[in-house]
Amino acid sequence: MVEPFLQSMDARMKKAVSALREELSGIRTGRASTSLLEHIMVEAYGTPTPLNQLAAINVPEARLITVQPWDKSTTKAVEKAIMESDLGLNPMNDGEMIRVPLPELTEERRKELVKILHKLGEQGKVAMRNIRRDSMDQAKKMEKGKKISLDELRQLEKKIQDRTDHFIKDVDGAVAQKETDIMQV
Repeated sequence: MVEPFLQSMDARMKKAVSALREELSGIRTGRASTSLLEHIMVEAYGTPTPLNQLAAINVPEARLITVQPWDKSTTKAVEKAIMESDLGLNPMNDGEMIRVPLPELTEERRKELVKILHKLGEQGKVAMRNIRRDSMDQAKKMEKGKKISLDELRQLEKKIQDRTDHFIKDVDGAVAQKETDIMQV
């Protein structure tokens, strides 16, 4: 009864950590990465489509990303979507391929990115706390429904808290790793 309950909670927390890591991968460090552009939505064929479904994204150099649309008619839309993203990038279109040079990050911009990181990290922790609260409520309902004893409830609450602490450390670790990547000159 208790183990499937804990596994379900673990799965929800793993998803939350995974979502945070995905979001962090879109934040720019000093190096080019394909994950920087993958989340950009392009207005193509009448619907918003993720860029990685419309084009090949490559990193030929440390400070350059190339985007080669599979359908040449979408090149202008891809260029526009990259320009309008909040990444501060200036793509260059040669008709066949879009080159996206990454400018040097200034100290001021690095500090702004770190603030955004900490905000995302806090959102991740709030998600963990919400999952913990839901799990605690379910555990109390199980005790009220006489499915578990009061002693088992106390043990379950301790396990829930221990697992929550573990996943919050994962969130802190992911944010700290990204922060060191961003602050590295």
